[in-house]
Amino acid sequence: MNLGEWIFTGTQVNYFYICPTKLWYFSHNFHMEHSSDLVAMGRFIDEASYTRERKGELIEGKIMVDFIKRGEVLEIHEIKKSSKMEKAHEMQALYYAYFLKKRGVKDIRVVLDYPALRQRRVIALTPEKEKEIENALWEIREITSRVVPEQPKRVPYCKKCAYYELCWGD
Repeated sequence: MNLGEWIFTGTQVNYFYICPTKLWYFSHNFHMEHSSDLVAMGRFIDEASYTRERKGELIEGKIMVDFIKRGEVLEIHEIKKSSKMEKAHEMQALYYAYFLKKRGVKDIRVVLDYPALRQRRVIALTPEKEKEIENALWEIREITSRVVPEQPKRVPYCKKCAYYELCWGD
């Protein structure tokens, strides 16, 4: 796959695994997170944790990694408040490693940090995960290029979503 102009944000990859409708809204500049208390709590945890680390590493002007530790192995860290959306968190962080690998970076370690839970999880970018990311990128491109979002599907976390009113209006 040639990434070319297909540089998606980590948030887009994350939202793809949570909800295609949320992904579409976010990708079309409907940014509702500013009004969400849950997002604010996550932002606070991110800012209050790992204060010695340089936060917000911007890659190619579009991809924002929570922080990177440089050493023999480049360590990408993604900070999350809970593990409820673990698959989305995992794929977001692995996307960063995939992106850097495609640009020639070798020896990358990916770490999910859950400071409120006092947990950390190291995950690997396997060939299977690379293929999954490539398939997701094709689907993200397809979803975000639509004129209108697909019909939302109610799931348990809808009521806590910042986009709830756009989807359900009740």
